[in-house]
Amino acid sequence: MKNIITLNFINLLKARIESGTDLVQVILGPRQVGKTTTTLQLLEEHYRSNSLYVSADSVFNADSGWLRSHWQVALQEQRILVIDEIQKCFNWAESIKALYDETKREKRHLTCVLLGSSSLEIQKGLSESLTGRFQLIRVPHWNFAESRLGYGLSFDDFLHYGGYPGSYELIGTNEWYDYVKNSIISTVVEKDILQFSKVKNPALFRQAFELLISYPAQEISYTKLLGQLQDRGNVELIKHYISLYEGAYLIKTLEKYSPKAVKVKSSSPKIIPLAPALGYLPIRTRFSTEERGRAFEALVGAQLLRTGEELFYWREGNAEVDFILKKGQALWAIEVKSGRKKSAAGLDLFKRKVPSVRPIVITVDNYESFERGPMEFLEGAWV
Repeated sequence: MKNIITLNFINLLKARIESGTDLVQVILGPRQVGKTTTTLQLLEEHYRSNSLYVSADSVFNADSGWLRSHWQVALQEQRILVIDEIQKCFNWAESIKALYDETKREKRHLTCVLLGSSSLEIQKGLSESLTGRFQLIRVPHWNFAESRLGYGLSFDDFLHYGGYPGSYELIGTNEWYDYVKNSIISTVVEKDILQFSKVKNPALFRQAFELLISYPAQEISYTKLLGQLQDRGNVELIKHYISLYEGAYLIKTLEKYSPKAVKVKSSSPKIIPLAPALGYLPIRTRFSTEERGRAFEALVGAQLLRTGEELFYWREGNAEVDFILKKGQALWAIEVKSGRKKSAAGLDLFKRKVPSVRPIVITVDNYESFERGPMEFLEGAWV
């Protein structure tokens, strides 16, 4: 990978290490986006002589004793302790809590960095055991600027193949599809979801993912989704499946905006693949105009999700707004235009209903400015 040290998360990690914080640094994000590679490069370039990297993935029976032994070595030698695939260590959260509290009581200092891919398992451990003892660093899929800088991807190629840098060398070959499907998606399903979550019918679960990513940036009812599965189930089952795929950094679903929370929760979801490559998997040919428009809309949605603010869509009859972003009391109505014909009726109607809303249009022409800082871009239009 080229220029990987320029990824934003590693600059944040370095700044926190340099600050001397006692809080455990937890790096979370999807597989195959450079978390381990970039962290190792940081250690090599800046902390080669005073760091200790270990991985629970390479140990047959990583447990509290394994953690304690490495913690003590790092503590005695005053080295930065970096533990990869922490979710593979049995009872890891309780063990880290005990070691952290013990070190604090002894008034000693250790810089500890934890990396992991299974968001569901790690988030559970953080909330149940490590409250107040950690800082979270989120690592998203690669965006267009990073992909162009690192691998020279054009915007068109990024819309088709973007998000997973390990696959970029395979673009234009038959191996790209196999790599993304088998080395990324299948690994996520087997190691990050099924290993830690109870799924009665794994085959149906996998089929649900293929169905979900075939509706990028589209609103679809739970009952329609359920009706297309090849086995029986219920709406709660498909909601459970969606929550697992969301926790594994593959998709997010948006609810319909309404001032009334009950209507928001009962609405049909809008599917947002978190990397362009995911939405392209079911297609595997050059986009039609409609498919390209959906891919661009999904890309914008994925970038808006990175702001951490509340994000919705809106529809009333045939009138729709692609995204509604809410930050405190401020509200933006965001229309995405990629060249396909779309009516502005939804944006106009929503503004009449909510006069305080800030309408904005994102196009291919202003996308790069938007991507550099989505929230800054939205707020800058209304200074």
